[in-house]
Amino acid sequence: MLQHLSTIQIISVAILPLLFAIIVHEVAHGWVAKQCGDHTAEMLGRLTLNPIKHIDPVGTLLVPIIMLATLGFAFGWAKPVPIDYRNLRNPKRDMVLVAAAGPTSNLLMAFAWALLAKIATLLPATMQFVSEPLIYMGQFGILINVLLMVFNLIPLPPLDGGRVAVGLLPPQMGYSLSRLEPYGLFIILALFATGFLWKIIGPAISTVSGIIEMLVGF
Repeated sequence: MLQHLSTIQIISVAILPLLFAIIVHEVAHGWVAKQCGDHTAEMLGRLTLNPIKHIDPVGTLLVPIIMLATLGFAFGWAKPVPIDYRNLRNPKRDMVLVAAAGPTSNLLMAFAWALLAKIATLLPATMQFVSEPLIYMGQFGILINVLLMVFNLIPLPPLDGGRVAVGLLPPQMGYSLSRLEPYGLFIILALFATGFLWKIIGPAISTVSGIIEMLVGF
């Protein structure tokens, strides 16, 4: 998608979609938690799009920049928004809603970037200096948001999909799955190192991205 662009060009069109993708994802968790009774994120000033409040030096800056420069795509994360599940009015149900809010926000943002790219294609040829960067930005916005959505929906704690599964499964099965949380990151790293992770999520990312582009006519 961006292979023929220079490193500086890639960073310039990717930085905004990437920041929005990971920051809005976290804010969505905190906002839904607030609606369900937990004001922890609000009290700590995390219900804001100000990137300074959410930046993780490694996950938000170092890793994405290195990946963009070497691989042509990026993955990253922000500081998790603090949630105190004891404050939720209906903890089992609300845990599912809070966890699902992040991937849902990424799906909505993917549609928004697709619409931006579609609008950019309708600009006159004399405005190519505007339309071309917007198209690249929109393409990257679709990719990173769908990637984050699909990845986070893997039903393995501490990923969002794992928390959703814990909340939806019968109590005993949910409890058994929740006990995997201390090992979840190591399992994901092992899947990534063996290349199996992309075999799991790659087809889903391609399918969802294609459907979004088709629906907006991009």
